Amino acid sequence: MLQRKRSAEAKAALEALPNLWWPLYGFVRREGYKPEEAQDLTQAFFARLLERRDLETVRQERGRLRSYLLASLRNFLSKARIANDR
Repeated sequence: MLQRKRSAEAKAALEALPNLWWPLYGFVRREGYKPEEAQDLTQAFFARLLERRDLETVRQERGRLRSYLLASLRNFLSKARIANDR
């Protein structure tokens, strides 16, 4: 029963992703990235999110999906900056 609930929550989060692309892209732009860079970083962020299956760990009772994604995106951008500085 718990596994089905988690699967349903992960599915709902996955279905919400297309609606969240533009707000996250806008956040990346506001961080100072050019449009092309922001698009690439946003796409890479979503690809990593899906590849690592991070949405399976999202729980409705632990907070909002948007807050989780924004915090994850901030970490992703921070790591991207560090990698580019090397």
